[in-house]
Amino acid sequence: MSFDQDTCYLCKEYLRDPVSIPCGHVFCSICLKTYWDHAEHTGSFLCPECRVTYNKRPTPRRMGSSRSSTLQRNADSFPPPPPSPDYNYAGPQDVGCDICVGKKQKAIKTCLMCLASYCEKHLKPHYESATFKRHKLVDEIGHLDRQICPQHQKGLELFCRTDQMCICVLCTVKEHKGHDMVSAEQERSDEQQRLGATQAEIQERIHDRLKQMEELKQAVDALKNSAQRALQECEKMFGDMMRSIERLQQEMAKLISSNKRAALNNAEGHLERLTNEIADLKKRDNEITQLSRTEDHIHFIQSYHMLIAQTEAEELPSVSVNPYFSFGPVSKAVSEMKQHLNEFSNEELVKVAKSVNKMTFCELDDAKKKQSIKSDEAPMYKSMPFKEPQYRDDFMRYACQLTLDPDTAYRQLYLSRGNRKAALKRDPQAYPDSPARFDSLPQVLCKEPLTGGAYYWEVDWSGEGASIGISYNGIKRTGYGDSCRIGYNRKSWSLFCSDSSYSARHNKDQIEVNAPYSSRIGVYLDHAGGALSFYAVGETMSLIHRFKANFSEPVYPGFWVWYESAITIIQL
Repeated sequence: MSFDQDTCYLCKEYLRDPVSIPCGHVFCSICLKTYWDHAEHTGSFLCPECRVTYNKRPTPRRMGSSRSSTLQRNADSFPPPPPSPDYNYAGPQDVGCDICVGKKQKAIKTCLMCLASYCEKHLKPHYESATFKRHKLVDEIGHLDRQICPQHQKGLELFCRTDQMCICVLCTVKEHKGHDMVSAEQERSDEQQRLGATQAEIQERIHDRLKQMEELKQAVDALKNSAQRALQECEKMFGDMMRSIERLQQEMAKLISSNKRAALNNAEGHLERLTNEIADLKKRDNEITQLSRTEDHIHFIQSYHMLIAQTEAEELPSVSVNPYFSFGPVSKAVSEMKQHLNEFSNEELVKVAKSVNKMTFCELDDAKKKQSIKSDEAPMYKSMPFKEPQYRDDFMRYACQLTLDPDTAYRQLYLSRGNRKAALKRDPQAYPDSPARFDSLPQVLCKEPLTGGAYYWEVDWSGEGASIGISYNGIKRTGYGDSCRIGYNRKSWSLFCSDSSYSARHNKDQIEVNAPYSSRIGVYLDHAGGALSFYAVGETMSLIHRFKANFSEPVYPGFWVWYESAITIIQL
């Protein structure tokens, strides 16, 4: 569990007698009891943290691990002070004072000699005592661990150009002996100049993008005027014709409108892309400006390499506009049709369609178009809408057979039915040691990696709560933190099911879904198309939620199971 999870969400203090509820969140038992006692009259019970709703009051489960006793000992050793409205207390996003005991004050300064952060009260000795006269104070930076050599536990003061890393004085004795080394201040001074050149390059890219954007806007205006003129000329000529060519007039109007719409849609997509890229470049320009002003040399060097790597790795495609795109050939063709009305009308209509369809209004340069298709922005250029099957028989064409992997199963998860069912028990199972096993959360992954195509499977669930989802193989397996929970990080997606609601989860996003209860969930994965959909299975398939994502590697179906709950993968 992360540090934030060592505190109760309700009282903001160290957990005392911690208990967990079906959605996986942990609170002090007395805090949760008091919170739900007040909600007793409503008949609806919500998780205070994620707001999942339960129709009946769940039974909290005590955390019986050594972690619970450790937290209890910490709480006994350092009894928390009573809650205070003092705005100087450090919040979740603040850096806490390293000297404060109990509830910490917000740090206002960091000492690069002491390698510690201080609140206003504990900072006074640095100002008043001659002992700290040579210490260097900077605004609190919140990443002191990056200022310390992991091998010698000394402050980082030098930069090894041979190995391109920050080192301490003791590193020069053995590990980096004979290497090309300079002070962090000197390295920062040298790289500051290169950073200026990088910033100038980014500013030049912004200028080019703005220029291309303006050209594209002017071309769009010309396109609209050309289309309008072509429509008016065609309508005038068609008005002089007989009723026998009314059908041809309608086809011509459709042709112009559809090509105008396609060209405008293409242009709008590129405009949106240019806007996003300009915003990203401006943001990076601002980050460089802020980095240039920082007093922390180590922070500068480490952040500098990250910014430079991102900038050098990025190659932005340019947008080219066809200056000859117009609807002039349409008007010319209509004039010719007037002279050959009876004999050549149908042939000329085909000729017009071919003439317009071959022309492009704007597109990315050919040299970079292949790269853009491989990039994360590729779905932006898809012209066809995403379509999934509608009926269960259609989904069954993509049915796959899955089995649970015992090497990943939490020790209290009991697997049965040929490793297709998982239930959470109180007694640990006799699983062998495995680095792939979830050691703290009731989770399990399937053996089969899914990649490249479309897949469908169905899951029956029962009890107070369970999560159904997918995960990359690289999801963390040790601890209670969000980096291990399926659906709580960038490497996984999940649908949490309870007796009264659903909750779709990915990374920091959580969406409450109002859909009818279903004990059988159908999961449809379009790995190549970038979609993961959950359905309530019945006579008709009812969509519960759909994730859109760019899957960069194979995924594994995974599950989180609560006490007195179970999941079963159905054989299709």
